[in-house]
Amino acid sequence: MTGCQLYLISPNDVGGDFPQRLEAALSAGPVAAFQLRVKDKQSHELAALAQPLLDICRAHEVAFIVNDDVPMAKRLKADGVHLGQDDGDPREAREELGPDAQIGVTCHGSRHLAMEAGEKGADYVAFGAFYDSGTKDVTHRAELDVLHWWAPIMEIPCVAIGGITPDNAAPLIDAGADFLAVSGAVWNHADGPAAAVAAFAELLQERA
Repeated sequence: MTGCQLYLISPNDVGGDFPQRLEAALSAGPVAAFQLRVKDKQSHELAALAQPLLDICRAHEVAFIVNDDVPMAKRLKADGVHLGQDDGDPREAREELGPDAQIGVTCHGSRHLAMEAGEKGADYVAFGAFYDSGTKDVTHRAELDVLHWWAPIMEIPCVAIGGITPDNAAPLIDAGADFLAVSGAVWNHADGPAAAVAAFAELLQERA
């Protein structure tokens, strides 16, 4: 294992200058994955917006994950899909996307849901929200003890999500998170996304 890694989640608006902002972020430090999480777009419009982002991720060897939409992941030939608890079964997603697809599952703070996801073939489980989020209403809370419990006994990686910044991420890394999923802390950073990724990179290197 290479230590905890950064997992970027898109803002809802990925038009305009967002491709340039993504390029800047991915050029500023190591990023393991990028998740396209866009609501309220028609599929053809989303596919058109996604293609340049996919190309940027490919150029940087960053996994491209589509949120909640298996058909879109298949259409784009994405590296995988992330499923919420109401977004389908990982086994069915695997049938659609093939054996090499990365399939993640939101498990909130639940050990039971995480175990269930693992049994259904998930490649990673996501726990959260650990902190208040500026990009999403927090309806489920996760505590550090779920990371302490999962990391030593399970081979499936775990992702921590929810309001994570360079200032509050250290306890999550130390508790055993394999990935930090971040959105607002990067895209809304006062000095731009590159500065945010650089700050996370410095922290991850310190705690490795």
